[in-house]
Amino acid sequence: MKDDATVFVVDDDKDLRTSLGWLLRNAGWTVETFESAHDFLREYDAQPGCLILDVRMPEMSGPELQQELKRRGSGIPIIIMSAHADVPVAVRTIQDGALDLIEKPFNRDVLFERVEQAMELDKSRRRRQGFEAEVSGRLKNLTPREHEVFALLVQGNTTKQIAWDLGVSARTVEKHRERVMKKMRVDSAAELILLAVDGGILERPEPQTNDNGEKHAG
Repeated sequence: MKDDATVFVVDDDKDLRTSLGWLLRNAGWTVETFESAHDFLREYDAQPGCLILDVRMPEMSGPELQQELKRRGSGIPIIIMSAHADVPVAVRTIQDGALDLIEKPFNRDVLFERVEQAMELDKSRRRRQGFEAEVSGRLKNLTPREHEVFALLVQGNTTKQIAWDLGVSARTVEKHRERVMKKMRVDSAAELILLAVDGGILERPEPQTNDNGEKHAG
């Protein structure tokens, strides 16, 4: 098996589901197939993996299932597959976050490549979510005053500036700063800022352009 992730296939064409399931299992993936979007929604519980989804299905189409998953907050990577890959459908599904659209009959190598990409994307997303949850958990251990010091530190303020803003002594700020560092498990303000960015608390700065048109970190 590739790993503990699953390739979910939703297509109302039984023959295609069977052949696609066999093909993917033979390549080493765990596969679950569904005849309809409703069947998939009843069984899917945010498991790791990716979704291969047909566009035209009765009751609920592929794009409609994509929208429903989006509404539920699901980030599962989606590969749209259709024998009717017209431009409007392709544009809409990609704009809505689908990884790619593959036309039937599909090319096996292209399909495998997209599944690999989708699995890596899902793994990366879950790692990021796990780290963000961990950082959020550390934040909950801060007192209200430590939250204030944390917020000002990650904005790049010095101890003197924080003391001025909070109306306390620099020595008091240093004590709070030490506790913030300990609870957030970092050794410097630079590490704290990086943690806040990687943990989804602080927005990553956009690269700035110098006079020569070259981009550099802001």
